[in-house]
Amino acid sequence: MTVTIKDVAKLANVAPSTVSRVIANNPRISEITKRKVREAMSELGYHPNFNARSLANRQSHAIGLVMPASADKAFQNPFFPEVIRGISTILHEKEYALYMSTGQTEAETYEAVVRMVQGGRVDGIILLYSSVDDQVMNYLMEKKFPFTLIGKPLKNENLITHIDNDNFRAAKEMTDYLLSLGHEKIGFVGGSSDLVVTIDRLLGYEKSLRIHQIPYREPYIVHEEFLKEGGQEAIRKLMALEEPPTALLVMDDLMAFGVLSTLSEMQISVPEDLSVLSFNNVMLADFSTPALTSVDINIFQLGYEAGVCLLKLIHEPTLPPARITVPYQLVKRNSCMELVHKR
Repeated sequence: MTVTIKDVAKLANVAPSTVSRVIANNPRISEITKRKVREAMSELGYHPNFNARSLANRQSHAIGLVMPASADKAFQNPFFPEVIRGISTILHEKEYALYMSTGQTEAETYEAVVRMVQGGRVDGIILLYSSVDDQVMNYLMEKKFPFTLIGKPLKNENLITHIDNDNFRAAKEMTDYLLSLGHEKIGFVGGSSDLVVTIDRLLGYEKSLRIHQIPYREPYIVHEEFLKEGGQEAIRKLMALEEPPTALLVMDDLMAFGVLSTLSEMQISVPEDLSVLSFNNVMLADFSTPALTSVDINIFQLGYEAGVCLLKLIHEPTLPPARITVPYQLVKRNSCMELVHKR
């Protein structure tokens, strides 16, 4: 026999309406009552019918997740599974489902988001990227649809809830660190110049050079995809220069792995011949050869906070936009060393 709300109410000695409010996590219900009702639900094996609830309150109890275009490539990067783990952790706690867009191009991604919003498939959306003049972000703002952004918007910063590291400051401090090791010829290996994270980190890199009166060298700046192949292409270009850099600031660990493997093929030793400092501190950074010095940006926390902020926006639409800054830290391993000779 199917267990009903009335059965749960009887066992918990509360009204059926109280059980409904506990399922909806109504803040007006005391924690003691919530615990009593949940214990009764567990004892009876009762599971709420979320489809029925969705029809009743016009909520899907699902969150949309928007990947960068070409999601198949994005999933090659360990950043995305880890940030999704953070998002799904808070959504699981609050009994929300995750609905993922699967566009292979910017146009397909935009169309997928429009279908999610207009079809009432999700209650809110999390964007996993921030690009210059993004069509999806503009659409969500126009529709006044709840969304949060992992990253920083290039414009309308005060109008959009976003969760990010201080990428400008992080890149400046990491460039300062390489300069403190005696490196003045520092290459910058970034992702697409349309991505706000690349723009911010490049500005931080430039600021450090300017403060230390080190000349900015255009040939030392390379933009590639956040993939291993991108790192391989970047290092070939840089090492072909008449005066190659003695250190690299790489914007992503996966790119850095490509850099390390290509340098090994070229018989260039890291860190003896070239220091490499990267971002993200994914788990594999500790197992590369050599172990990669990397900036831990707390990827899981970025995802978790994005989920928390979005759920708040869904339940309290009048909340003002928030900016959450997640801390970072440098994890020193074996891929950087003091420059002991000049080229």
